[in-house]
Amino acid sequence: VQLQASGGGLVQAGGSLRLSCLASGRTLRTSPMGWFRQAPGKEREFVAGISWSGGSTRYADSVKGRFTISRDNAKNTVYLQMNSLKPEDTAVYYCAAQRGGTVVAITDARYGYWGQGTQVTVSS
Repeated sequence: VQLQASGGGLVQAGGSLRLSCLASGRTLRTSPMGWFRQAPGKEREFVAGISWSGGSTRYADSVKGRFTISRDNAKNTVYLQMNSLKPEDTAVYYCAAQRGGTVVAITDARYGYWGQGTQVTVSS
């Protein structure tokens, strides 16, 4: 399984970006998927996750109301729509596929496949 994240870039505070994560090699239609991020000098943290059907989502408190995760299983793609971006959202964003289970996990140890990361930089 390969996960390829894209869509990062430089944006001003208050702006928007949409990240995409394309899965190839094996269908992940039954796997919950998640987005994590890691800022310089900080640990990787959970951002958002979505169940295989898309019917259940979870968000970190810091992004609730601003970020939206969605998925298109026909395209094997997961999205992260990020609005009202803040400088503190600056980080490398990673998509990941959960290793088993149906409930969306928030700990990175539950995710078995990781993308290469895409840089998001929000200027003030």
